[in-house]
Amino acid sequence: MEKIYFDYASTTPVDPEVVQAMMPYFFEKFGNAASPHAFGREAQKALEEARETLAGLIGAAPEEIVFCSGATEANNHAILGVARANPEGSKHILVASIEHHAVLEPVKYLEKAGYRVTSLKVDATGQVSPDDVKKAVREPTTLMCVMHASNEVGTIQPVAVIGAIAQEHKIPFLVDAVQTVGHVPVNVRALAADLLSLSAHKFYGPKGIGALYIRKGTKVARFLLGGDQERGRRGSTQNVAGAVGMAKALELCVQRMTTEAQEQTRLRDRLLVEIPQRIQGVKVNGHLRDRLPNNAHFSFQGLETESLLMGLDMAGVAASMGSACSSGAMEPSHVLKAMGLAEDFIYGSLRLTIGRWTTEAQIAYLLEQLPGIVRGLRI
Repeated sequence: MEKIYFDYASTTPVDPEVVQAMMPYFFEKFGNAASPHAFGREAQKALEEARETLAGLIGAAPEEIVFCSGATEANNHAILGVARANPEGSKHILVASIEHHAVLEPVKYLEKAGYRVTSLKVDATGQVSPDDVKKAVREPTTLMCVMHASNEVGTIQPVAVIGAIAQEHKIPFLVDAVQTVGHVPVNVRALAADLLSLSAHKFYGPKGIGALYIRKGTKVARFLLGGDQERGRRGSTQNVAGAVGMAKALELCVQRMTTEAQEQTRLRDRLLVEIPQRIQGVKVNGHLRDRLPNNAHFSFQGLETESLLMGLDMAGVAASMGSACSSGAMEPSHVLKAMGLAEDFIYGSLRLTIGRWTTEAQIAYLLEQLPGIVRGLRI
């Protein structure tokens, strides 16, 4: 039985061209970028070229890019780093209620340390209202966090408008762009982001490498203590092969973005239209227009997500309920709760995300299999 992958939002396969670009840095050019000899200089050159490429593709300056292990570290660095850099400043954080746990957990940590946290509500489509943001800014604020697009339901936020509000009030603004970088245009200046996180394995790059954009002039304390790597902002031996792979992966994504987004939107829309036509008691979640091109999210009335995912897995289909970081708990989604989803729908969620190698035949197979699986679970 063929295994079919509909979980690209959790992680993507590494593009063969990315692997090819990385290979020399495992065997031939394996030096430590901090070493002064020829091997080290060679590695340092590759690292800085990758930094320059990555920065250029998101509208940043190379010195504003900090390489790290992934977006979880980047978000922790941004949130805790801003707080530690301003110990005597305001202790108030604005955060969207639907953020990834990589944002919510460090915010909770600061809340326990005495920070006041204001949760920004979302509407039934999962979108934050800029008007609500304006109303929430009532005092000096340490940080504002609003993700570019929901990793769960795919809704794209009006981040540029919200960023302008943050700029007006001189509030550092963190944008978790994990789901958008490589899939839709992302420019840190256009989004008015002071801080922006991304992770290579979400756009056909390797796992274990990500980056944090820090706008010049934004006060952020260093995160990992040790050496002076990353201009003193993150100690640790740098992942040269990973950085090279991430830069190559994003370069390929930007080159292919228009055609891939068009094709993925076409396949996504087939799912959004045909699944409710074929199965009763299904709700489409997320904004229908302001949506990631590869995300289709549903709730099935009277079903449990775990049983639905097991049924799909037995049919050779890999899918998810949302974030891979929390799916093991099979708890009701905090995102769907924030969107006000009815109780009889909230436990039966399904996220189908497509990517570079999704085919029309795979979509057709899923549409054939899913109705029978749901009928069997509802008996």
